[in-house]
Amino acid sequence: MDKNRYMLGVDIGTTSTKAVLFRENGEIVASENNGYELYTPDIYTAEQDPEDIFQAVLLSIGNVMKKSGIDPEDLLFISFSSAMHSVIAIDENHQALTRCITWADNRSSQWADKIKEELHGHDIYIRTGTPIHPMSPLCKIAWLEHDVPEVANKTKKYIGIKEYVFHKLFNQYAVDYSIASCTGFMNLESLSWDQGALQVAGITKDKLSPIVSTTEVFTGCNRTWAEQMEILPETPFVIGASDGVLSNIGVGAIKKGEVAVTIGTSGAIRTVIPKPQTDPKGRIFCYALTKDYWVIGGPINNGGIIFRWIRDELAASETETAKRLGMDPYDVLTKIASMVKPGAEGLLFLPYLSGERAPFWNADVRGSFIGLTLSHKREHLVRAALEGVIYNLYSVFLALAEVMDHPVTSIKATGGFARSELWRQMLADIFDQEVIVPESYESSCLGACLLGLYAFGQIDSFDVVEDMIGETYKHKPDFSHVQEYRKLVPIFIRLSRTLEKEYGSIAEYQSELTK
Repeated sequence: MDKNRYMLGVDIGTTSTKAVLFRENGEIVASENNGYELYTPDIYTAEQDPEDIFQAVLLSIGNVMKKSGIDPEDLLFISFSSAMHSVIAIDENHQALTRCITWADNRSSQWADKIKEELHGHDIYIRTGTPIHPMSPLCKIAWLEHDVPEVANKTKKYIGIKEYVFHKLFNQYAVDYSIASCTGFMNLESLSWDQGALQVAGITKDKLSPIVSTTEVFTGCNRTWAEQMEILPETPFVIGASDGVLSNIGVGAIKKGEVAVTIGTSGAIRTVIPKPQTDPKGRIFCYALTKDYWVIGGPINNGGIIFRWIRDELAASETETAKRLGMDPYDVLTKIASMVKPGAEGLLFLPYLSGERAPFWNADVRGSFIGLTLSHKREHLVRAALEGVIYNLYSVFLALAEVMDHPVTSIKATGGFARSELWRQMLADIFDQEVIVPESYESSCLGACLLGLYAFGQIDSFDVVEDMIGETYKHKPDFSHVQEYRKLVPIFIRLSRTLEKEYGSIAEYQSELTK
């Protein structure tokens, strides 16, 4: 391959947009990250300004082109990864009537309950692969259509954030199979909008974008924006897929039995299969990557966000000291946690501070420390919180393993948490599996570029990723740790199930306080 040909992966995330420029062999040339605000005026709302995100896309691409100094002629393509489940209501003049309602928004929780209990929610899940939950655009649009008429009456289209960006760049609406399959509206068999789901939401299919392949190529970018991004207007743009499924490619977890674990702000565990499959118990999702690659798994709301809460609310003095010493507060916290033996001396933390998706799909579950005694100190609380995130992920892993028709052969981990040696080891010990961590953390952007190469026929399978990932770290389970965790995991799972009903009562009480 010619070393002077480049590909650009763009990942539109929940907290920031990242652009990474790669050589054709997967080597990183330059990267850029631009953040934006998440508006959370109350415990139910989680929105972003779509225009802020669009500007972050322009800025990230433009700055990467500047930093790298490459000739725009040598850019093969730009390919996109994007966060899932966002909804923006658009009027007939293509103006946004709402902010971008993110996956974390819970205002449609009553509609999620109604669809589950009264409107054949389980059947819709089996057809569409998206569990019925407030994160789902199906529930969000049902809520907007039925309960927010001042928006619904003016809405011409409901779109996601990637559609918003592509419409600005190319003046046309299109949604890829992958993002469409996480709306709760796409029939997995026919790859078209599901009539039953549309009826439940109260809309017709013309209110959604036309569905295209994840390898669809767009050219003829708006000249003003192309200039701003320092690219040629004829540069090919590959629409790409969702961040979750692309992360599996980028981390090299694409063969039978290979499982990817990602923990950023939230987290997920996934595996690739050749055809769509759902779970009779409704615990896991099934999303498209291409027509021949599908991803099943489960997302958790409570990943690194728990670590952030611990930092801000339980370890303010340690954080302050770390900052004064020029150290990363998270490094200090993991050091504190590593002083405590695995199992935190019987202290368990149920990490449901922002409700939970898999395995409960219940926005009303809440967090709790259980097993506290006078002998527990702050370091126990920190360790228990980190362990709680992995225990919860492990409970999703058990559901996934039950549905897979092949034994798990390897676990590949990525995301911000993978930078912490303690957390990587915890993952190996709680899962009782060797954990492989690729050196590159840019899994969604690399996945997007591999999908681009696939779109242009440069590769005929995603296996080439193994040559691109570079060095990997391996963590083997420590037998003495595994023994401790084996005693605690069943208790954690039983507690989380037993308390689910009581959490509902607490959530009800809390919602009355906000009225």
